[in-house]
Amino acid sequence: MNSKVNNKLNEKCGVFGIYSNDNLDVARLSYYGLFALQHRGQESTGIAVNDAGTIIYYKDTGLVSEVFNDTILEHLKGNIAIGHVMYTSNVKEIRENIQPFVMRYNAGQLALAYNGTLINSGHLRDEMEKKGAIFQAGSDTEIIASLISRYAIFSNSIEETLTKVMNDIVGSYAFVVLTSGKLIGVRDPLGIKPLCIGRIGNSYLFASESCALDAVGAEFIRDVKPGEIVVISEKGLESIMVGVNSQSRLCIFEFVYFARQDSYIDGASVYEARLEAGKRLAIEHPVDADVVIGTPDSGLISALGYSIQSGIPYGTGLIKNKYVGRTFIRPGQEKREIAVKIKFNAIKSEIEGKRVVMVDDSIVRGTTTKAIVQILRNAGAKEVHIRVSSPPYKFPCYYGIDTPSADQLMASTYSIEEIKNIIGADSLEYLSLESLLKTPVGAKCNFCHACFDGDYPIKISDKYKNI
Repeated sequence: MNSKVNNKLNEKCGVFGIYSNDNLDVARLSYYGLFALQHRGQESTGIAVNDAGTIIYYKDTGLVSEVFNDTILEHLKGNIAIGHVMYTSNVKEIRENIQPFVMRYNAGQLALAYNGTLINSGHLRDEMEKKGAIFQAGSDTEIIASLISRYAIFSNSIEETLTKVMNDIVGSYAFVVLTSGKLIGVRDPLGIKPLCIGRIGNSYLFASESCALDAVGAEFIRDVKPGEIVVISEKGLESIMVGVNSQSRLCIFEFVYFARQDSYIDGASVYEARLEAGKRLAIEHPVDADVVIGTPDSGLISALGYSIQSGIPYGTGLIKNKYVGRTFIRPGQEKREIAVKIKFNAIKSEIEGKRVVMVDDSIVRGTTTKAIVQILRNAGAKEVHIRVSSPPYKFPCYYGIDTPSADQLMASTYSIEEIKNIIGADSLEYLSLESLLKTPVGAKCNFCHACFDGDYPIKISDKYKNI
């Protein structure tokens, strides 16, 4: 790997877009939509608006509520808007990569908000630099923008340009594009990243998750299909299919952890999937205990399912400080450890003297689980049994979860017995992959589960190995 590979910016994000035919306040609706997607990224946010053919925007580091206020939102007037929230593991490169990415090119102005990871970004960057391209940031978004600029010279429309771009890029992605008169949503051919379509009256919206549509009072229409370009303009909604793969592979970790529990993705309820995971976990790995608790927030529903199936009473054993972000997506191990210490506290009356089953959604690095076990011990727990509603996370993700190397993954390095001893639990068991894949009931897709079994849907060849 070269230096460009090692410095690649890891982005896990949420995107939102709205095309108004009803004189809607698109900036404010984008603000509310991004607020609902805040769990997908907490390092930066931005909104870009089309104002009579001119794109104006505002973006900065921080949470949605910190970056925007009424004065800023009042300034962002127009009929089309896109928004973005970002998580990145490279805190040194946040500012130059804040999205939406806004540029001028031969066809006019364009704004882009992107979620995903291109596995051939290093290769594309090298090839374009050899042809004179200049890059200032370290993100995939800049590469896509550069490709758009290059192909627009030889294309008759933005749709034709994006089709050519999709033929070049390899990996997971879902992004929205804002031009002077169009709002466009694009999803990768395997559908690894989620993107859905909504409607308010005669106006259309895109969002990474359906919970953002709910937040603005929009009606869910459907998910963007894998390999689809959806164009929204004064003509209405148009669909173009590009590079469709016969086997879609939505990231199963959306249901395990990343998505908000009130979202629906590709036909399945995140809430119901987590509830089912807890029930199956209780069947596979029962234990004699006095109370079942969950790790807030993504472990709570699975804990409820475990309680329902096992008959062990469900309790609120842990309180979460709502003003601390998601520790799994905090950049830097030291920051994760500090965040865990101030994030959780035990309710002693629920824990003291009891045999506790704590259901966690996953153990990736082990930071959070180890700290919580100690919190429960300090609160007087007689026994602490950890049940995980997903399989051991053994393999690095090349498609958008911040686990770039196996040595950062606890289950890749240690056995289940060793992990149990490291985190200080009395017992530790995981849900089987076979059961996990059955939990998104009604899903209209297949799943990527490479983090659990190493079955990568896009092979990482030496040519494209840039992570």
